[in-house]
Amino acid sequence: MSVDRKRNILDAAARSFTLFGYKATTMDQVARIATVAKGTIYTFFKNKEELFNDIIDQLILEMKFVAKNAIQPDQTFAENLHQALFKVLEFRKKHQLALQLSQEVKEIGTPEAIEAIQKLEDAVLSFVKKQVDAAIEKGEIKQCDPEVTAYVMVKMYIALVIDWEKENESLDKQKIGELFRLYLLEGLATI
Repeated sequence: MSVDRKRNILDAAARSFTLFGYKATTMDQVARIATVAKGTIYTFFKNKEELFNDIIDQLILEMKFVAKNAIQPDQTFAENLHQALFKVLEFRKKHQLALQLSQEVKEIGTPEAIEAIQKLEDAVLSFVKKQVDAAIEKGEIKQCDPEVTAYVMVKMYIALVIDWEKENESLDKQKIGELFRLYLLEGLATI
């Protein structure tokens, strides 16, 4: 029974954070949405921050699930990474809480929203770094600094999937994959 009640509170809080953002969400609101007494929330969570962090942790688990499911053993490193990054960024673009938090960061700069977005990005970077480490170990790519390489790959992917379409027509998945291979794996030099 208490597991169901906790799940109900988490779902209600996720709805509130998605609708109103971190700053405008109150424990009273969450209690109303969950149809529980405010004190019931405090039996499971110390405060709004702890409740919010649980929701962000769950979002990260969902993103990792999406990324891991995109990896196919018969695919190359480049194909798998392209597939995983595309799926994760597609997930983030469609996930209402991530969108709300991004908007809150732009408009208000709420520290907790900034921290949550950073936590999401760090999770993606960590995943990509592990993929780069594995590819180096298998000899699929040259020896490099996995952390810097993961950072460049993720930032480039964000630029191609999200930033580009702010002022240009969206690139399709195939074109993004081609550009990713060209810029990061093959290089532009003709020599």
